[in-house]
Amino acid sequence: MDSGVKLEHMNCFQLSYQYSWTTRKKRTLKPFMSKGSSPSSSSDSRKRKLSRAEDSDDSAVKRNAKRRRKICKVEEYYEDDDCILSDWVQRNTAKRIDKRNKEVEVMVKIESGDDCTIGKWFSDVSSKRKDKRQVEVDEDEEWEEEVTLCSKIKATSSRSRTRSLSANSPENVTDVISPCRSRSPASNVSDSIQKNDCTSSRKQSGPICHQCLKGERITLLICSECEKTMFCLQCIRKWYPNLSEDDVVEKCPLCRQNCNCSKCLHLNGLIETSKRELAKSERRHHLQYLITLMLPFLNKLSIFQKLEIEFEATVQGKLPSEVEITAAISYTDERVYCDHCATSIVDLHRSCPKCSYELCLKCCQEIREGSLSERPEMKFHYVDRGHRYMHGLDAAEPSLSSTFEDEEANPSDAKWSLGENGSITCAPEKLGGCGERMLELRRILPLTWMSDLEHKAETFLSSYNISPRMLNCRCSSLETELTRKSASRTTSSDNYLFCPESLGVLKEEELLHFQEHWAKGEPVIVRNALDNTPGLSWEPMVMWRALCENVNSTSSSEMSQVKAIDCLANCEVEINTRQFFEGYSKGRTYENFWPEMLKLKDWPPSDKFEDLLPRHCDEFISALPFQEYSDPRTGILNIATKLPEGFIKPDLGPKTYIAYGIPDELGRGDSVTKLHCDMSDAVNILTHTAEVTLSQEQISSVKALKQKHKLQNKVDKQSTEDCNEKEEEEEELNMPEISSNENEETGSALWDIFRREDVPKLEEYLRKHCKEFRHTYCSPVTKVYHPIHDQSCYLTLEHKRKLKAEYGIEPWTFVQKLGEAVFIPAGCPHQVRNLKSCTKVAVDFVSPENIHECLRLTEEFRQLPKNHKAREDKLEINKMVIYAIEQALKELETLSSENQPMLQ
Repeated sequence: MDSGVKLEHMNCFQLSYQYSWTTRKKRTLKPFMSKGSSPSSSSDSRKRKLSRAEDSDDSAVKRNAKRRRKICKVEEYYEDDDCILSDWVQRNTAKRIDKRNKEVEVMVKIESGDDCTIGKWFSDVSSKRKDKRQVEVDEDEEWEEEVTLCSKIKATSSRSRTRSLSANSPENVTDVISPCRSRSPASNVSDSIQKNDCTSSRKQSGPICHQCLKGERITLLICSECEKTMFCLQCIRKWYPNLSEDDVVEKCPLCRQNCNCSKCLHLNGLIETSKRELAKSERRHHLQYLITLMLPFLNKLSIFQKLEIEFEATVQGKLPSEVEITAAISYTDERVYCDHCATSIVDLHRSCPKCSYELCLKCCQEIREGSLSERPEMKFHYVDRGHRYMHGLDAAEPSLSSTFEDEEANPSDAKWSLGENGSITCAPEKLGGCGERMLELRRILPLTWMSDLEHKAETFLSSYNISPRMLNCRCSSLETELTRKSASRTTSSDNYLFCPESLGVLKEEELLHFQEHWAKGEPVIVRNALDNTPGLSWEPMVMWRALCENVNSTSSSEMSQVKAIDCLANCEVEINTRQFFEGYSKGRTYENFWPEMLKLKDWPPSDKFEDLLPRHCDEFISALPFQEYSDPRTGILNIATKLPEGFIKPDLGPKTYIAYGIPDELGRGDSVTKLHCDMSDAVNILTHTAEVTLSQEQISSVKALKQKHKLQNKVDKQSTEDCNEKEEEEEELNMPEISSNENEETGSALWDIFRREDVPKLEEYLRKHCKEFRHTYCSPVTKVYHPIHDQSCYLTLEHKRKLKAEYGIEPWTFVQKLGEAVFIPAGCPHQVRNLKSCTKVAVDFVSPENIHECLRLTEEFRQLPKNHKAREDKLEINKMVIYAIEQALKELETLSSENQPMLQ
């Protein structure tokens, strides 16, 4: 290329650069019509224009001359970058003011009785409007020709530069980008050919924003990566606040795979959710590890069933091998529960031939031992004494605001009938049975299926030497880059939690490191988990928009209202969805300036999360660290994924939790998840936060109300027991210090997770001090049936200090930051308080290391009252273990057939 051509090309690029960052008056292209126009009117105007062109050749010559003058103006416009949006606005504002003043003058003349009549005036105005519309049509066509010429210049300059340079240059920004891409005016292609190409291309499609699908926006940015997708500035600033205009030009949200337009939000499979492909040798090791940890529990279940067969043999007077067990009618898409304890029945059980009352083997054992509990319903009744009481304004009233009816004090006289040979009669009518027929032994699985599976697994393990790969790390007692201090215990060496970076968890060594801490029952924190994702927006309004667009009109109208939980009263309140999300980012208060804390739990319903928000579901799964455990679809070490198709699977999520929050602990009405213990393992990722700042007036009001709350607490406590105020003050002064990270500025959620070995002491403390906690309507808790599973207590900083002083235990306490994933082992009680408004997404999983805890919790839940919310066995852990072993053996056989005999 000679110097003259180079100079011409450089000038062309400079012109394009100057033009791209200026703004002209918006014009509507032919393929798009404004809201007030119709297809017929547009067609008529084009017809009138065509006929007029045929009538007069002179008019055509004039239009061509006008077009040439207009192009000259465009070229001048390239060299003058002083014409910016503000200048255009000022000029047009002045024109509108002048026009309005003239109309006012005309109306004044009409009112004063001048010769100009109203009819004549309206006729003139109508005529002017028609002429104006025709002028606008002419100008629109000329404007399109200008845009076409501009696009040709910019397209050529873009091709001549490298991709990296074009991605960072503002030449990808234009007022309205033409859909066609032709050569530079300096090429041999004539002007007329370029015009025809662009015109035909415009008829097929027009420049529109990918997000809002509108083409009449002032400025559209085209992506230099795909060279076709465009986004308008309004959508970028509204829906992609983390992306600058240059970022969008370099690579648009669609190319970044984080587009949140309506279409993309409702698509799944756009991204790879699995972060690491496992080699066959690694898969084989994981499956062997899985069978090794699960087989002992299968053995226990098998032994338990053999004992029941022996009882049945005694009843029938036969040998155990001669006992015939009738198959029960059951289906894979139904769950079978014990009618007494609500525990899932996986195989052998007893059933009444008359009324079909079904009893699990554990209840049969308790009946024979005389230890069966009737599990009467427990009735907690909290009295609503109004907002004044909840805000501490009725502190003079000493009476309790909750009552507890203990039906255990009056047990029913219904008794089970037990035969001398161990036979059991159906439950009495008061307990739901008929009390007449003897319960018969029934089975669900094939007769020898479980024993064959047990034998097959044992044979496999005996054939191969499987040694666990452990690192023997000691980082729980050391402060390193991979740990975070979370406790100040002096009697143990587990004050530091394993806290790796998300990019490092993809290595096999980090998985072994995780397994070592996980097997000890320690929580794990993974930093920057969202860095592994394309970056889809977790803004609540984006999720709500996707949700409303993915349901029918009836459901969409229902989405306009949500049922949130008021943390002060612990009751559901109905609120407009938009108002809820406005309070999420700006805060809400009661009339007395006390912060109003609301939370949405499990929204949308977790069993519909993947259907209603498929793109967010994929994004969340792709963010999960240690996917061998946490992936709810294909995690090789997640036992929950091993259930066969067609079976009812437990609802393990993902689940969304959206709640308000402020840094200061209120002591009453805080945005908290109260102390509880999940039946399975879980991982929780903080996906979005919004900081709410209290005004000085609010801070003063909250401080005054806290004093009233403190006085009310003393009055309520004195009504139940003698209280020595002096002793309490001395105790407060002698409280031990505990780890507290709630003042950390970058954190958003304060976590307290207790060790499994501390649970007995924790329960003892809660039973002793339960009346110091407040629950529904801010009423004091008078009694707990189970101090943890009732979920009626949240330990404040004062309670945690008192717990350490009296029992010498404290939780792991840490602050979760945006993008961090927290792994909570099954059996570890935990509670959370929001320091900011937070959106968290969690999913449950079942790891082989914690099967024993899942079984322990299942046994605790079956002992709860019949109407207890935690009583139902939703996990069905025994069924999971059986089918997980079967599935693991099948996968090993497949690997063996693909890779010849399995290697050790």
